[in-house]
Amino acid sequence: MLYFLDFKVEYSADMSQQDLFSVWAKEADAALGAKQAGVVVDLWKCVGQRRVIAVVNVDSPDTLDQISFDLPIMREMGQHVQIAVTPLRRYEDFANDVSQRLQREDD
Repeated sequence: MLYFLDFKVEYSADMSQQDLFSVWAKEADAALGAKQAGVVVDLWKCVGQRRVIAVVNVDSPDTLDQISFDLPIMREMGQHVQIAVTPLRRYEDFANDVSQRLQREDD
């Protein structure tokens, strides 16, 4: 199953920017490793924002939930991270479905 993840990262006044970068470096290593393993289809850092967008491919929503709990950034500062999750459907599957529905209507 494919999911679109939109991470928004904040940090508290008691955390320095250097502390944030330290956590984010661990997260980047994990994310790039997951990309190499095929779990992360691709990911992007939004320019000028503490925001990362990813498309991931996992077996189930349970797996996604479990993975998100184990992310370095969630373990170290999860109270400052918001993740918006959108399930995705391959466009080819959608287009095929629409085509089949049209054919049924014509019959």
